Amino acid sequence: MTSREQALALDARDPLRPLREHFTLPPGVIYLDGNSLGALPKATPARIARAVEQEWGQGLIASWNNAGWIDLPRRLGDRLAPWVGAGAGEVLVGDSTSINLYKVLHAALQLQPAQRRVVVSERSNFPTDLYIAQSVVNAHGGELVLADAPEDIPALLDGRCAVLMLTHVNYRSGRMHDMAALTRAAHEAGALALWDLCHSAGAVPVDLRGADADFAIGCGYKYLNGGPGAPAFVWMHPRHAGRAHQPLTGWLGHAAPFAFTTDYRPADGIQQFQCGTPAVLAMTALEASLDVFDAAQALGGMAALRAKSLALTQSFITELDTRVPQARVASPREAALRGSQVSFSLPAEIDGYAVMQALIQRGVVGDFRAGEPGLLRFGFTPLYTQHVDVVDAINVLVDVLATQSWRAPEFQRRSAVT
Repeated sequence: MTSREQALALDARDPLRPLREHFTLPPGVIYLDGNSLGALPKATPARIARAVEQEWGQGLIASWNNAGWIDLPRRLGDRLAPWVGAGAGEVLVGDSTSINLYKVLHAALQLQPAQRRVVVSERSNFPTDLYIAQSVVNAHGGELVLADAPEDIPALLDGRCAVLMLTHVNYRSGRMHDMAALTRAAHEAGALALWDLCHSAGAVPVDLRGADADFAIGCGYKYLNGGPGAPAFVWMHPRHAGRAHQPLTGWLGHAAPFAFTTDYRPADGIQQFQCGTPAVLAMTALEASLDVFDAAQALGGMAALRAKSLALTQSFITELDTRVPQARVASPREAALRGSQVSFSLPAEIDGYAVMQALIQRGVVGDFRAGEPGLLRFGFTPLYTQHVDVVDAINVLVDVLATQSWRAPEFQRRSAVT
């Protein structure tokens, strides 16, 4: 068990401590929900204001050229690329995770022979991934096959499998797949590997090129701190350039959009995955958040972020084991298998949703995911989470359970977003 004084001492020695000053964090709030929505970088409001008041207000349409608006999808992609193990010119920022998944899954199936029309995923994958996959396989006359557990996945990679589609870090448990090993298994079976990085990018090491993956998508609003509804990103291995074609053949995915021809001709490489006009204000917010990652790179980069993430999550698990013995930790205890979150369940007689609402009312912000069992989730964003946050959050949790304050009627009411 770690005392509050020991935690404060760890924070004082933390080499990443300066990064917290880049964020707006409300006083009295322990924010452990960056795996759902990242905190606001302090520079973002002024950067958006400049885009609105100067680039749009004064520059008007000239800002597509003079302020570089038209290049935002590629420019931000190049800044993000090193954090996901991709090369320059390989990542494109834009659209949503769901739309980008639709694009790359169609493209991947199009690369495969007609006898391969099965997409393999896992039952606990994030629902939007499964919904989009079901739509795509229906359009291709295929089938979505779901593994009940990670260890069941390799057996499903047979001669019918076209694509292995997995989320790198599971949204419920925080379990992290071995991307390289599963990609290799997919390739040995003749399948392609498509990875969702929504719960990975910015928090855990990702090496798409090193793993030899085929496609990847991810969002910008979780650990990347790009703001609510921030643009997503998409990656395709360069070996598929000129062979894979996405189905949403929009104007800015054309090889020469300003030629205004009536026939579509795809742009080279990742550029063809752009559909329409960049969402400039949303991209501007994401651009400001990537400045924080530049600062993080100077302080040790992903290696330092990962080390802190593991220290925070391990400390939280240890405190749960010691002080909340009724909790059942759902996240992996083995560091190599754990993302940057800790999820746990409580006995059936304790309403986990109500417990989370009581915690939030006390300033400890996590979230709850329904299911069997229902899980309380806590994300640890190494850019701004402190060691003392772990101790303080556990103290509040212990009190909420001991006093049964979660039984209050106001904590039983379900909001639209849980």
